[in-house]
Amino acid sequence: MKVLGRHLIAELHGCPPELLVDLDLAVNILREATRISGATYLGEFHTVFEPQGGISVIVAVAESHLSIHTWPEYGYVALDIFTCGESTDPWKAYEYIVSRYRPEKVNVTEIKRGLIEVEEAVD
Repeated sequence: MKVLGRHLIAELHGCPPELLVDLDLAVNILREATRISGATYLGEFHTVFEPQGGISVIVAVAESHLSIHTWPEYGYVALDIFTCGESTDPWKAYEYIVSRYRPEKVNVTEIKRGLIEVEEAVD
């Protein structure tokens, strides 16, 4: 079986709320995570939600996407990293993002996407 992509879905609990309202910080974290993972940056979308000030940042990469959605009132971050190809490592992006948000607890799941059968070459 060949895996076309790896998709990390993470929940970060107990993050400092002041980090979760800082849009510039989130944008910079995802841009740097993109670089660290080896992905190719294409563009981004971001917004701030009122009144609590939660944010959403989505970075499109040639290999798919990285996204952060925050709920500062709960100290919670929903993190999504999907990369395809063999030149990217979503775990490097994940480790960097988690180090910056300093959660007390993390739940993370990796889903292997695009499982396809490939025939092995016979010598």
